[in-house]
Amino acid sequence: MSEQNYFAHETAVIDEGCEIGEGVKIWHFSHVMPDSQIGDGCNIGQNVVISPQVVLGKNCKVQNNVSIYTGVICEDDVFLGPSMVFTNVINPRSAVTRKSEYAKTQVKTGASIGANATIVCGNDIGEFAFVGAGAVVTKDVPAYALVVGNPSKQVGWMSEFGQRLDFDENGEAVCSESNEKYILRDGKVAKTN
Repeated sequence: MSEQNYFAHETAVIDEGCEIGEGVKIWHFSHVMPDSQIGDGCNIGQNVVISPQVVLGKNCKVQNNVSIYTGVICEDDVFLGPSMVFTNVINPRSAVTRKSEYAKTQVKTGASIGANATIVCGNDIGEFAFVGAGAVVTKDVPAYALVVGNPSKQVGWMSEFGQRLDFDENGEAVCSESNEKYILRDGKVAKTN
């Protein structure tokens, strides 16, 4: 770390060898471990652990009580809700060391993961996807998908502004908040303007 260009509460623990971007805020009792990277403008809530080799892109919001384990990569503008959970080993046992088996999980740009959701390792979250509170994700989540439940199931689509999209018979929808237009073709959503 060079010159400190971020805020860390006096109770936060920042290990040497991590990279923290400009304008980052790290709140009470959080721990940033070595070899992790936090992009510009991130907000790290209270009681958060960021493990080695974790990458957070720019402007990520990590709410209270989230542990981000080795193997997780979050792109820009990701929202991680309070007490949501990442795992990094499929079959953990206390007496068996599996550090060489950490699975990768990628959370793509603009995705939101709700409070108390669980992301089973190795399952990626697509761009602007929305994982509902309490959901348990056991498979990849497509871009713009809305998933809820245990195990999570897709129940709709979301706009980049976090509004539910209602597609017409032509596979077209307009975000009620931004007026941006979307199209649904072959099970995939794309923004058209």
